[in-house]
Amino acid sequence: MDLTTERVVIIQWGVVLVASLVAALTDLKDRRIPNVLTLPLLAAGILQAGLFDGFDGLKSSLLAMVILALPYILLFIFAGGGAGDAKLMAAVGAWLGIEAGVVALVAISICAVVLALLRAVFAGRFFEVLNNIKVKMLFFMFFLSSRGAAKYAGGMETADDQDALTIPYGPAIFAGLVAAAVYTWLT
Repeated sequence: MDLTTERVVIIQWGVVLVASLVAALTDLKDRRIPNVLTLPLLAAGILQAGLFDGFDGLKSSLLAMVILALPYILLFIFAGGGAGDAKLMAAVGAWLGIEAGVVALVAISICAVVLALLRAVFAGRFFEVLNNIKVKMLFFMFFLSSRGAAKYAGGMETADDQDALTIPYGPAIFAGLVAAAVYTWLT
């Protein structure tokens, strides 16, 4: 990596780390990640990719946006996740591109699972949460094995939504990005 490329990479990681820290703090305080943070970050990420790496950088940026945001869009649609999380992940993808973005996505996912399980432990509901995961995974596997022909008929209920444990996802995104940055710089 030449000096100019190294500087660009430092800027990219620096921007996403600072922005995700702001997002984490905001999410902890208000349980939302505001558009005033995510949308300019997204636009700047696309712009910098095109300016620093040309058409190849732009392609990598746009593809990484989709790959990183898609799981969070699905969580927003089907599981009550936050739209701000999806927009922040799209912005992270725009800044980091495919290679670093996939590393970040894996690290963020691992951090989210760890934080969610810690939340369940501290709430005294660890085994209940594990049982809910088991029930949902079994239904999902059954649904896939039936090629979508199976319909939900009840009897596989989990904890009531009003009692559901939730965590703000901003801290998991920040922690995962820190882990991904450390991993990237050490390898």
